[in-house]
Amino acid sequence: MSGEALRSGQVAEAAGVNLQTLRYYERRGLLAEPQRSNGGHRLYPPEAVTVLRVIKAAQRLGFTLQEVADLLEAGTRPHRRPGDGLHRRAQDKLAEVEAKIADLAVIRQALTDALAAGCDDLTSCATSSCCPLPFADLAEENRDAEPCH
Repeated sequence: MSGEALRSGQVAEAAGVNLQTLRYYERRGLLAEPQRSNGGHRLYPPEAVTVLRVIKAAQRLGFTLQEVADLLEAGTRPHRRPGDGLHRRAQDKLAEVEAKIADLAVIRQALTDALAAGCDDLTSCATSSCCPLPFADLAEENRDAEPCH
């Protein structure tokens, strides 16, 4: 891209976002407020396309818009503190993702077990001693010895 200012539609198209997203990021402070032409059109520097691409990439990695805002702000601080940047935050996000994967593995196994056991009615399963679904709030002694499906 050349060094000349870009209008909203040009920036949105180049970054792969729609105009509403562009304006939303601007309102949230993720994107600097652009200059205006004499006719009132927003005029963005070419770097705005890069910022938008960074925002979308960070979102795909699981960062919230607030976390993206913090990362962008940390990158512009002249005297950053250690841990403010991407490295630590990526480590934290990776730990969150790994915890979600572990939770999903447990859910997957419970659903696989429920299918294998022939569970078809949650109410019946809740009182069945052989139901593999995690009815944690029901005490084991309150379950009937109903045969498996």
